[in-house]
Amino acid sequence: MASPGFLDRGFLLERDETASELMDDPGGDVEALERTYARFRLVNAVVSNQRAVYRRWVRPCLSRTRTRRVLDIGTGGADLPRALLRWAHADGLRLEVTAIDPDPRALDWALRQPAEPGLVLRRVSSSELAAAGERFDVVTSNHVLHHLEGRAFGALLADSERLAGDGGVAVHGDIERTRLGYAAFALGTLPFERNLLAGSYIRADGLTSIRRSHTAAELAAALPPGWRVRRGFPSRLEVIWGDADA
Repeated sequence: MASPGFLDRGFLLERDETASELMDDPGGDVEALERTYARFRLVNAVVSNQRAVYRRWVRPCLSRTRTRRVLDIGTGGADLPRALLRWAHADGLRLEVTAIDPDPRALDWALRQPAEPGLVLRRVSSSELAAAGERFDVVTSNHVLHHLEGRAFGALLADSERLAGDGGVAVHGDIERTRLGYAAFALGTLPFERNLLAGSYIRADGLTSIRRSHTAAELAAALPPGWRVRRGFPSRLEVIWGDADA
């Protein structure tokens, strides 16, 4: 279907840690990368269930009188922060979202988009913010965990604990590696490969992302004390720390 090995019984039983996404290549096609950022808003609205992230993790901490702070790590084109800010504004709630990414190409593209009140874009790492004593009510990321291995994975979680502090919540969302999820993404994006997604990395990198992603059991085994895994829809995993309902 989308891969010659898809029908093999062992397909996706193990993470493909050697697979690399096209958009991670620093020498890649800049136009294709920017088309990818532009399409993230549409694709992530479906595959990342952003509205659920807002309802479950962000909206409960918001106020009409006090501005709350959210940190989005590895923001890419900043489509999630923009969505969170729009929904908070529609609900009459005060929110500021700091969106960070170490890739200058991502921040360059995001900074060229129309301004969004409450959006702060910074090229800085989570460790630098933690070292500076920054604190946020919610620390989040989307589709970042499957890019990380070993020390980088542990460092992100440690930074998140420091950045959320007492009373804060950290929620890192990612894809769950399943054959059903792979098939659904492969079939769902196929009709748009030559039109809406043409000239972008969305389809190819999406399939690679699923191959690189974890199962719930794999993530649970890798988490330090205080963290837990929650399943979401569709084929989503959330790694959670803090004073949120289990």
